[in-house]
Amino acid sequence: GIWPAFWLLGADIDVVGWPQCGEIDVMEYRGQEPNVIHGSVHGPGYSGGEAVTKNFAFQNDRFDNDFHIFAIEWGENFIHYFVDDKLYLEITPEDVPGEWVYDHPFYIILNVAVGGNYVGFPTADTPFPQTMLVDYVRVYEERASK
Repeated sequence: GIWPAFWLLGADIDVVGWPQCGEIDVMEYRGQEPNVIHGSVHGPGYSGGEAVTKNFAFQNDRFDNDFHIFAIEWGENFIHYFVDDKLYLEITPEDVPGEWVYDHPFYIILNVAVGGNYVGFPTADTPFPQTMLVDYVRVYEERASK
């Protein structure tokens, strides 16, 4: 299967390893579910199949029919997930069954993965090549007013 994703990975991964570094999945898309995306966090005690996660699904549309805006608002004690300006997931330190590790710099990663446990391995029917078309990536930082 095909697995496009937009995620953030703790910049201290080389020092503390995964999942202690933290991972914020802004958007994961399983090719076999074209109307569903997933937002998740992975950290110590809640990683891999035990991630804190929720999906957002269209009833009468597919994500591969048009451009969509995937976003998070990330603060000291929250991560809010949006699709096309619709809030669908709020995660706070109380929502994770382990340590809150989202208080340091993260890398931005966009990738199209093939295979693996999350989507299964490709078959002769899996179309190649695949494309992940990105219009823009923006990062805003809230600054304290003077």
